[in-house]
Amino acid sequence: MSLPRFRLLRPRYWLSGIAVLALGVVVQTQHLDDRALLWWQEGNTPLVNRLASVWLPGYRAVIQARALPGLEKDETSGLTYNPVTGTLFAVTGKNPLLVELSRQGEILRRIELIGFADPEGVEVLGDGRLAIIDERRRQLTTITLRDHDLSLDAADFPGFDLGFADAGNKGFEAIAWDARSRSLMLGKERGPMGLFSLPFPGEDGAAGVMQPFSYGDLGMRDISSLSIDARTGHALVLSDESRMLLEIDRAGQPVSFLSLSAGRNGLAKSIKQAEGVTMDEEGNIYIVAEPNLFYVFSKEPADAG
Repeated sequence: MSLPRFRLLRPRYWLSGIAVLALGVVVQTQHLDDRALLWWQEGNTPLVNRLASVWLPGYRAVIQARALPGLEKDETSGLTYNPVTGTLFAVTGKNPLLVELSRQGEILRRIELIGFADPEGVEVLGDGRLAIIDERRRQLTTITLRDHDLSLDAADFPGFDLGFADAGNKGFEAIAWDARSRSLMLGKERGPMGLFSLPFPGEDGAAGVMQPFSYGDLGMRDISSLSIDARTGHALVLSDESRMLLEIDRAGQPVSFLSLSAGRNGLAKSIKQAEGVTMDEEGNIYIVAEPNLFYVFSKEPADAG
């Protein structure tokens, strides 16, 4: 007695199901769903537009996964560049610190942050002050840092409530200074994810009114850090979960992207928890990742796109 036909075909269904599942895993792990449209868009971008942008496909990793000594348990987060000192500043979330770094990833100074609960973002403002975002307290604090400071108390500096009281650990993590509009761009991590513009300071010296920033489909799952290129005015949006750095123009439209996955843009290994990004005046891009890893990407001199 022969078996019913549907039983003989079952192994085919299993194999098809396994193949679909495997494809889904590849799409998720390689984040192909986040960037398929971006790949197509980059390939159709005219050369003149590439030259007028940051154009991230031209970048390659020149320093990879350099450990920042002594910060293994501190959870390195936001990152900014100070053109006056030629140094970088990062914050750590687990044990609140402001850390000054050289552009090669050498630790120059550790500054204790007193009264901060979970600093996640830091940015140098146009007047030389630094702004620090405390995600847990939903607070933006502006500080003046002196050369000899080894500790800073939040109570000594003005703070601004960023709202979103129910955001919890999904609040504001990203911050960037926009010199052209004299405002801050702020990024809310997720739940929901969003970009906002905050005039800073306002006419009375305080923060203005925060407004949503209009942007297109970013193709990413969270926002962990921001930086604005002073030369083009374009913003760099970093996503930890999507392992991607995205360039958007001043209208919020995607321009180009840099993959943080192994085998792309010169990376030997994937950057798993990218938490901070910034640029210097030469166009070099710096990224810090948890727990304490440091990366530098530079543009290839002969690259035209």
